Amino acid sequence: MARSSGSHHPYPRSARVNQILREVISDELTKISDIDDRIGIVTVTGVETTQDLRQAMVFFDSLTPETRVVLEERRAQIQSAVNVQTRFKRTPKLSFMADPAVASGEAVEEIIRRQNHDDE
Repeated sequence: MARSSGSHHPYPRSARVNQILREVISDELTKISDIDDRIGIVTVTGVETTQDLRQAMVFFDSLTPETRVVLEERRAQIQSAVNVQTRFKRTPKLSFMADPAVASGEAVEEIIRRQNHDDE
């Protein structure tokens, strides 16, 4: 008889932690944008935690160039929200990075637009 791993979740713990962090951080950024207009509209595109869950890289997309600076300034506030809203033994240290996939996608779209324009 095959043994069950005891997990009732179809995906690994790190993926669940990443999803919870993404949701909590997104909610907190909505609150911050209401009081700090420098942040503009920001989307948390993903979160990647280290295996030991001590650090988390938060990927975001924003049209406002100051967003990363504001996120770093508000990091303690965002981490506090994570601490209050989750039941993690230890709150991961958050770092912020503009999502490189978004920039790559925009570059590909620009190449396609130029190609379509040249074909006309």
